[in-house]
Amino acid sequence: MTEKPKVAFICVHNSCRSQMAEALGKHLAGDVFASYSAGTETKPQINRDAVRIIKQLYGIDMAKEQYSKLIDDIPQPNIGITMGCNVECPYLPCQYREDWGLDDPTGKNDEEFIKTAKTIEEKILELKKRITEKAIPAS
Repeated sequence: MTEKPKVAFICVHNSCRSQMAEALGKHLAGDVFASYSAGTETKPQINRDAVRIIKQLYGIDMAKEQYSKLIDDIPQPNIGITMGCNVECPYLPCQYREDWGLDDPTGKNDEEFIKTAKTIEEKILELKKRITEKAIPAS
């Protein structure tokens, strides 16, 4: 069996959107790819609202499983996904890269966090399908 491709979800602070993507990637697509998240800066803890919403919607406790990491702290990915940090998006060498253009829900209401989580869920499932169908280079 070949090794699963490594997918890195990248954002500047690695505390909200990229953490949600790592959790949902592991939960929804762990059979197809390995999920990591990282940033160019770290926060002392993951966004509490993101932790609460992901636990409420999916039963995943990100506070137990994940922490804010730097790009140098994760393995070299095959696929890099930036969350939507525009010109500030960190660069990470990889075979394939795309930007999901997600607005940061930090400081906004629960509806925005839920909307972000559901969008990430859809994009994770779409990415899983494209990797499975070999529609994107993953190794």
